[in-house]
Amino acid sequence: MQRKQIKWIISIIVLLLLLAGSILFALMVGEIHFSLNELITVFSQKTGIEYTILSRIRLPRIMLGVAVGGALSLAGVLLQGIYRNPLVEPYTLGISGGASLAVAVTIVFGLNLSLGAYMLPVAGFIGSVITVFIVYTLSLGKYSININKMLLLGVMVSFIASSAMMFLMSTTTNENLQSIIFWVMGSLAETDVILIRIVFFVAIVGLLISYLFANSLNALRLGEGSAKHLGINTGLAIRILFVIASLMTGVSVAVAGVIGFVGLVIPHLTRLVVGSDFRILLVTSFIGGAVFVVLCDVIARLIIAPNELPIGVITGIIGGLVFIVVLGRK
Repeated sequence: MQRKQIKWIISIIVLLLLLAGSILFALMVGEIHFSLNELITVFSQKTGIEYTILSRIRLPRIMLGVAVGGALSLAGVLLQGIYRNPLVEPYTLGISGGASLAVAVTIVFGLNLSLGAYMLPVAGFIGSVITVFIVYTLSLGKYSININKMLLLGVMVSFIASSAMMFLMSTTTNENLQSIIFWVMGSLAETDVILIRIVFFVAIVGLLISYLFANSLNALRLGEGSAKHLGINTGLAIRILFVIASLMTGVSVAVAGVIGFVGLVIPHLTRLVVGSDFRILLVTSFIGGAVFVVLCDVIARLIIAPNELPIGVITGIIGGLVFIVVLGRK
């Protein structure tokens, strides 16, 4: 076995151990603390208020954190590979702006009160899909997609959506304003099992499908022209990967709100550790994103306990500081 493959295996094992440790730590800490023995006892007996807290509150948000963190980090890797730009992240294309605007419209007009509890996630997903459709359609050239044009259009659409949302926020009631701000800052407090399963399913399927295009992404590092000479159907690969990244981001934003910096920082950190080969980068970025979001959620729950900070605040601060430190040392 080659030395590089051994390094890849060790990296995956270490990240999986970190993920298991972060999940265990997130289960143990909170307003009610549990020791390892108490966790084993509670899950074996499956009765009492302690089991309810673990199974219906902490475990669902942990699973949501794993799915959202993995999906956003993987989407960041895919988009950076498509655009060959290390500064691209899932929210660069305006997906979060479109979802936030749709949720703001839903809250301002009271649609979430009249159409049920699923209205906000559905509205967020619809907003993200519409944004992706607009950016994709306007980026189509005569023969292929203009990825540079797509990037610029995504930034502009994001600005337009943010401005429209700020207009709604400045004209609505204080109650609606608080609801919009809380959603925009992100949260893993969603306890609906169906929504969590949907995010988890989309994240895992996205990882499996994107891995089929690992060699295509490696070829795209040389440029579209060189990739075509190597026999890669670049147009098809870019379209499929763009749809996968957009779908994972849209579903994550719809359920958990805007959780920034995951798709930018984690791919950079994993790239420094395992290299730029997408055969290992996709997997390690997915696991690294899951670890990062789960730990940030623990900090968000504990830092001002018994109150809770939006997780987007923690990921923004920690992710920004880590990115600056890594960039300064590189």
